[in-house]
Amino acid sequence: MNEKLHHPHLRPIYVCGSTATGKTGISIALANHLDGEIVNADAYQVYQGLDTITAAPSAEELSQAPHHLFGILDPTEDFDAQKYLDLAKPVINDIQDRGKIPIIVGGSGMYLKFLTHGPSPLPPGNDDLRTELDALSDEDLIAQLEKLDPTGAAQTNLKNRRYVTRAIEICILSGEPMSGLKNDWEKSNTETEKHLRGILLEWDREELRERIKTRTQQMMDSGAIEEVAAHETLSKTCEKAIGVRDIQSHLRGEITRERCQELIYFATCQYAKRQRTWFSKEKWIHRVAMDNKVAINHILRVYHH
Repeated sequence: MNEKLHHPHLRPIYVCGSTATGKTGISIALANHLDGEIVNADAYQVYQGLDTITAAPSAEELSQAPHHLFGILDPTEDFDAQKYLDLAKPVINDIQDRGKIPIIVGGSGMYLKFLTHGPSPLPPGNDDLRTELDALSDEDLIAQLEKLDPTGAAQTNLKNRRYVTRAIEICILSGEPMSGLKNDWEKSNTETEKHLRGILLEWDREELRERIKTRTQQMMDSGAIEEVAAHETLSKTCEKAIGVRDIQSHLRGEITRERCQELIYFATCQYAKRQRTWFSKEKWIHRVAMDNKVAINHILRVYHH
């Protein structure tokens, strides 16, 4: 990462949390208190014309602090963590060059991981190699892994064929033992995390479900159906946004509006659970127990400003 990201006063603050935890409001308060600027780290709020379905900041919220990378892509464009990193790094550097603090806000774990730790050094999968490995027996796979990476084999659940196959794939494609790559990566991450600062907004699970239910109702009442209907073509990335496919199904007459809303609510709750699991592994993030009385001063104390 750029050295400016480690500047003691201008290092970014990451406002993380699952959906409906109040990240937008907290990030605006932080930006105003710390003379910062907000950078989006949500995989879907980067798209234009999908503000309601993605719960993007409202026009009023956008006016309360400088915001970056919201509503910048056409919904027909695909997007991923690497493309996000390429867009976000120069924006963050520019904010720091102007003496401001970047406030990175979002719940897309992989996007945040790319930004904080960089892309994984492990090579992506290779279809041809995977086909070759799939043709081998479990015993042959295990024997090959033990030959390529004895240490890695000892650390791998050998009863899980997928794990064994992936470990062999990493060894062959990288030309190095998987265990060595992972060990170096973990050491690098430990050093990186010494310089990171972030907060994770956590709500009682029942309260969060109520917040999700309320948000889903508001979303449906505020034009989410019309918003999706206005786009004849959406990218594969856009179609993964919670609610899009359910609303498309409703528009085709396959499900009622009530059923559509119910499905969106359940899917959002499941997504929030996956987000909690992801962020629980990020030990560098300071946990903040949220309720309706949490004051911004409590969060500011994390940074000793």
